[in-house]
Amino acid sequence: MDTLFYDGQCPLCQREIATLSRLQQGGLAFADVHQQPEPAAGHPDREALLRRLHLRSGDGNWLTGLHANVRAWSHTRIGWLFRPLLWPVLFPVARIIYERWADRRYDKRYACGVCAIDDVQR
Repeated sequence: MDTLFYDGQCPLCQREIATLSRLQQGGLAFADVHQQPEPAAGHPDREALLRRLHLRSGDGNWLTGLHANVRAWSHTRIGWLFRPLLWPVLFPVARIIYERWADRRYDKRYACGVCAIDDVQR
């Protein structure tokens, strides 16, 4: 069973998870980062989990960013639409776009003094 870790306080993330939940065909669980205990040694820390999408595969491997997103969508009947994002020609561009978007989303939600991670969790 794969587990997708997501930011449960992000409206966009909540919509994507709702869509994935509805479309998935099994084998994918969801974990809100804000509802998880502090990560164990060797696991990504809370900031990393909030900054980029993370998926822990059934065999214990961690996938991040675009790889995690494509793997999560592979649990749906439309997963084939996401696979080209990992092709060698498209991946570098898609990764840059995803990482810039993820950094902006994170900075907007958590990097200012008013909306620090600790404040959001209270």
